[in-house]
Amino acid sequence: MATQQDTNRGSAVRHRHRVEGPQKHVVAFIFSIVLTLIAFAAVAAGGVNSSFTIILLVVMAVLQVIIQLAYWMHMKDKGHMIPIIFMAGGFFVAFTAVITALYWVWW
Repeated sequence: MATQQDTNRGSAVRHRHRVEGPQKHVVAFIFSIVLTLIAFAAVAAGGVNSSFTIILLVVMAVLQVIIQLAYWMHMKDKGHMIPIIFMAGGFFVAFTAVITALYWVWW
């Protein structure tokens, strides 16, 4: 005879975890490698304008961080809003500190 607890366990809502196949990870890995090669080529070229190279490196770095957080750290999945909020707060504080330091030094 089944007890009430056994019956509840069987009819409980089961949360399905959507399993990502390795193909998304392979695509993310290839994209990361391509971004790294583009950044390396921009620096290795040497004849490219240094301002353009720095801007390109920053853009490549930001894209790399987004890929790393979304696909390898699974920040795109549900239940990761608190870490995302704390990281955004940290970026805001760091950005504010850099702007404040630049303002303090130049004026």
